[in-house]
Amino acid sequence: MSKDLGNTENPLENVQSHDWNKERLAQLKNLMPDLFTNDGQLNINELKKVVDPSLVIETERYEFRWFGKSNAKREAFTPTDATLIYDEHRSVNPAESENIIIEGENLAVLKLLSNSYREQVKCIYIDPPYNTGNDFVYSDKFNQDKKEYWEDAEVTENGFKIDTNTETDGRFHSNWLNMMYSRLLIARQLLKEDGVIFISIDDNEVHHLRKLCDEVFGEENFVSEIAWRKSDNQANIGQMARVKEYIILYSKNKELLNLNKIPLTDKAKKEYSYKDEEGSFRRAILLDKTRGRHFYNVKTKSGNILNGPWMVKEEAFKEMDANNEIYWTSGGDEQPYGKIYLHKSNGQIANDFWNTSYGSNQEASLALEKLLETRVFDFPKSVKLLSNIYRIGSEKEDLILDFFAGSGSTGQAVTELNQEDGGNRKYILVQLPEATDKTSEAFKAGYKKISDITIERNKRVVEKIIKEKKEAQPDLFSKKEKEQNQLKGLGFKVYKLQKSNFPRVEYAPDPEKTHEENVEALKKYIRDKEAQLISAFNKEELITEILLKNGFKLNYTLTKQEQFTKNEILFASDGEKETLVCLDGVLVEETVEHFKKNTDQKLIVLERALDTTKKWNLKHYMKDNFKAF
Repeated sequence: MSKDLGNTENPLENVQSHDWNKERLAQLKNLMPDLFTNDGQLNINELKKVVDPSLVIETERYEFRWFGKSNAKREAFTPTDATLIYDEHRSVNPAESENIIIEGENLAVLKLLSNSYREQVKCIYIDPPYNTGNDFVYSDKFNQDKKEYWEDAEVTENGFKIDTNTETDGRFHSNWLNMMYSRLLIARQLLKEDGVIFISIDDNEVHHLRKLCDEVFGEENFVSEIAWRKSDNQANIGQMARVKEYIILYSKNKELLNLNKIPLTDKAKKEYSYKDEEGSFRRAILLDKTRGRHFYNVKTKSGNILNGPWMVKEEAFKEMDANNEIYWTSGGDEQPYGKIYLHKSNGQIANDFWNTSYGSNQEASLALEKLLETRVFDFPKSVKLLSNIYRIGSEKEDLILDFFAGSGSTGQAVTELNQEDGGNRKYILVQLPEATDKTSEAFKAGYKKISDITIERNKRVVEKIIKEKKEAQPDLFSKKEKEQNQLKGLGFKVYKLQKSNFPRVEYAPDPEKTHEENVEALKKYIRDKEAQLISAFNKEELITEILLKNGFKLNYTLTKQEQFTKNEILFASDGEKETLVCLDGVLVEETVEHFKKNTDQKLIVLERALDTTKKWNLKHYMKDNFKAF
């Protein structure tokens, strides 16, 4: 029978990333079906009644607005046709690691990750380009046929054109806000309910960023605006030396927020100046006239009676006394204090002022220069700074995301923190393949793109740790099994953003033809192009795109199913989702019969491999467990 290749509803649906606008509209319809017409269309007038029941003219209200805001929001939730391809050559120890470095424009990448990694990320840190008047600002002109992304050699191979932002531009702040708004909107979808986001920023946009994050994450989820002294010294020019930056911290749901404590500083440890047979301790106030809320009688060593107000209830006081956790002062200030032992301390909560003990620009630059043996990156973020952020904002098994990866400090911080505390944190880094200046030291050293630095830095971090392990305990590497245990978690897989493997996304309708004529032309285009696809496609790239756009994480595994002799069937699993996949050009009758009887299995095949009868049978018997891509 003839091939049925057309998807007249939406021929592009399967090859695009998750359509958030479609999902949001479906959620609205589920909550308020009365807002929709009989044919399923949103009734704008009914929606206005919900927003403004009295139908009065809108009055002035507090609102954060800028030029291009609506388009930036629309762009955030519009699906992308691109895909990711695995770069085996630049990956390091990929079999032993779930870390990922992605080279590509970050909004498109976030869209591709938004289905597979939805609510999977515990901690996001970003250091976006600052809006100083001359810095680069990402341009949201990403599209399959944009020359500046895919072909312009002046940018990079598969590079992306970015725009400069100058104060003479009437949209000086708007350009930056549009760039940030769309990315934060989609990034929020990736955060777990108890997740957090840290954002580095300077004086130019910190007030705008706060208002922007209030809108994206909710004003009620603001946690802190941390001031970080970034410089060990200061310039003695101008009117005021700028030595600090800010780190804005928001939670996705503050009711679930549970930040970790940081290790005690040497100064804090000195406060544990008292000792008893159990160890060093510091005093905790129990009697406080201002903060105390409980009243009961306590007899002192000399027989005096203290009535309160106490900081703890009477039952808690008696339990502390029975456990020798009360320290009594003598003399005129005779009163009890609680004992807080140093060896029982799990650290202290972080505050909102971080000095250079958290790292500095100078320290970060010197450390990177030593690692790469040359100065190739201006103002990399301090690994020490990021280690503290991830120590506070994540647990040992969590996933961390940085989609303005820069030199790759996040990867190094996560890797070294895991080595320090035995954790198994994973990271995803996203970096634009922005071209380095041809006169720069980076270019001369062979780094043609910023993403080359990101990858090389983390490669050297892994090599350095392995070398140190071998030097410290060479016997651990004497057997293959022991060596694998030592390498576990060390490394990363590299992926690159590229065009979809499915040529249908490149089709452009003819405005002079009718809708029906364009549909028929599209079917013919798909038929001709995908006939070429069958004979020329890269199987690994195609599987990655199919699985990614079906919600699989990038750490999926493939296992050939030997029981199928007429078609090659692969079992794909990412630990949570699983399916069978067949990329053969024709699905034979024997295979179709198998799945008609085993309808509990999930199957993805190329639509090209089916005629109308096979497609109908599989859909009829397998229902939603079958998908033709």
